[in-house]
Amino acid sequence: MIVGRFLAQLLRFAWQQARSCAFAVGVFALLALSNVVPLPIARYDALLLGCLTLTAVLWLTGVETRREVLVICVFHAVGLALELFKIRMGSWSYPEPALTKVAGVPLYSGFMYAAVGSYICAAWRHLHLRLVNYRPALTALAAATVYLNFFTHHWLPDLRLLAAVGLVAATWRTWVHYTVGGTEYRMPLALSFGLIGTFLWIAENTATFLGAWRYPDQMDVWRMVHLSKLTSWTLLVSVSFVLAAAIRPRTAALLPPRSTPRVAHRG
Repeated sequence: MIVGRFLAQLLRFAWQQARSCAFAVGVFALLALSNVVPLPIARYDALLLGCLTLTAVLWLTGVETRREVLVICVFHAVGLALELFKIRMGSWSYPEPALTKVAGVPLYSGFMYAAVGSYICAAWRHLHLRLVNYRPALTALAAATVYLNFFTHHWLPDLRLLAAVGLVAATWRTWVHYTVGGTEYRMPLALSFGLIGTFLWIAENTATFLGAWRYPDQMDVWRMVHLSKLTSWTLLVSVSFVLAAAIRPRTAALLPPRSTPRVAHRG
């Protein structure tokens, strides 16, 4: 009975996660297809057209809401800003030619960051997320410090560890509640950042294997992305979450769902 209930809840959770990843799955499908299918135009140009089409299709079919499309646009801009800087500093590269490259950065690349924002907003809707003891100003300040460190560590000491400690302090005792099959669960917000960051690191390994971009040590032969990037993704998730929370209606972020589900504590 208990095992059956657990498996049923796990399947429901997996289905809700899959629905939330619709945009990200579409982007990865485009990466995979463009890697094996002959194209009449440069691959990066085709990926840009594909991502734009994907965004339009998901919106017109109702899979993505208007607000989630707005999030995609915001994250595309934030991601491009980071890409332009990192490419200039030699952190990674896009070696293939394309007409839609600006300062070495293909415009499609922003959609990979947008996929993270799309996932967070979609999960918020599908899992009926609500936050308890969330301090938006303090958390936003911690996330801003994280984002700035991605730029400043090239000239100043890398404050990644201190930024992570600040983020944990800002989200201390902040819980994210989510509903699966009528039962509400919860976990620390900082833990959710770490879990999402882990899956993004796995996704990054897949993306670099498909040639979405290359790190310097992957130019001759593909190698697994260094584990240190797991920390970077976890920190970047905090930036994504703060932006998504700021764009959402205030009541949607902080008030409980309309129905009163059973509560199961996790974490």
